[in-house]
Amino acid sequence: MKTNFLKLGIQQDTNELLQKAGFTVPTPIQQQAIPLLLAGKDVIAQAQTGTGKTLAFLLPILAAVDVKKHWIQALIIAPTRELVVQIAGEIKKFTPNSNINVLTVCGGQDIDLQMKKLQKEIHIVVGTPGRLMDHLKRETIRLSGVSMLVIDEADQLLKLGFWEDVEQLVGNTSSKRQMMLFSATVPQPVRALAALYMRNPNHLHVRTERVTLDEIRQIAVSTKDDEIKLNTLHKMLSEYQPYLAIVFCISKLRASELNAALAGLGYATDELHGELSQAKRQQVIRRFRQAKLQVLVATDIASRGLDIEGVTHVFNYDIPHDVESYIHRIGRTGRAGETGLAVTFVAPRDQVYLQMIEKGIKAEIAQQDTAGHPIRKKQAVVKKTALPKTKSAASKLERGKVSGTTEQTAKTGETKKPARSSAVKPGAVKPGGKRTQYGKPEKNDRAKPNRQRAK
Repeated sequence: MKTNFLKLGIQQDTNELLQKAGFTVPTPIQQQAIPLLLAGKDVIAQAQTGTGKTLAFLLPILAAVDVKKHWIQALIIAPTRELVVQIAGEIKKFTPNSNINVLTVCGGQDIDLQMKKLQKEIHIVVGTPGRLMDHLKRETIRLSGVSMLVIDEADQLLKLGFWEDVEQLVGNTSSKRQMMLFSATVPQPVRALAALYMRNPNHLHVRTERVTLDEIRQIAVSTKDDEIKLNTLHKMLSEYQPYLAIVFCISKLRASELNAALAGLGYATDELHGELSQAKRQQVIRRFRQAKLQVLVATDIASRGLDIEGVTHVFNYDIPHDVESYIHRIGRTGRAGETGLAVTFVAPRDQVYLQMIEKGIKAEIAQQDTAGHPIRKKQAVVKKTALPKTKSAASKLERGKVSGTTEQTAKTGETKKPARSSAVKPGAVKPGGKRTQYGKPEKNDRAKPNRQRAK
């Protein structure tokens, strides 16, 4: 017999809201974490994206907040603005009739407005380390009353260089707080912080044989240079006609150039990366969510924290250099029980990264040429060379468990949402004229875009 949220200790009114949102059966990480967190235990939850970990810590927090207490009771630290906004949105979704007040504290927002709101009655703060530290230094936020602390995507906070800020924020909360740490991996600095601040934490590890990618068809396309890569992307977009597609690039410059090229080819497209203001990023995400954009060209900032229904295709225009980034990128599709397609472009020099990814996800990715013909393994050029050195600090860190913790394992599962209805799939207008390196038409020679999407 399947477990439901009521059996885990969730209240009836919250359970009804969960059912309306399409959540009827808890995922393995929710089944393991929720009872422990409701009992006030510290938890280290190691799970990949798409396993339902956000609700695993939010539901116990919402059950424990006391609206009669007029101070910050819960602090949730996340690595990106997008993830902060998403978490806050989930809180509001499941507290429509309550008096629980939540505040997002992240960069790109008016800090003076945040200061005014912090003077009012706030129960839950969701923020990024940088902006939280700004308020801490200004003494405009008090964390001494925090009784519930969440560090979400801990490995990414470490990778992005926020760990020193995280440690200071943790040190400013109450010593009697309950601490929840969620992460895809648990490298040594994360384990060290857990050993210092957590009290006999329960270590939950959702083991998966296929890393929650069962609903995603994965293919690798062999390419040689950027011109061929762009032409192949254009061909595949025209062939597959995705409802919503995310194209990942390795840098902000690459994303901007590719976005301009695709706009020149007639696609309803925009870019998402760290150089944009918070207002612009939210505008782009909103247009993409509303299907006013067909293609979103993004850096890895979009691979975490974006849960947008209807993303049918993900393209790795530039192959990621670590397994976690690959998993989080393609995890933007195939969500909520739906299927998706992930296409990774692989140059000869990228074969070593493809091997690393296949080893990490414990699955072989089918390879094909730009014409769509399968490439047999023996025909693929594979150089057995060592991985190039990267700037990622996380790649140099050890992995392991916190000593003195208990471990529980389970096979992962996905919560089901109602299936999305079909929609008109726009085509693309083929361009004429000369191209720059990325296929962008020269001035006065730009192809007219196809305006078939909603406006």
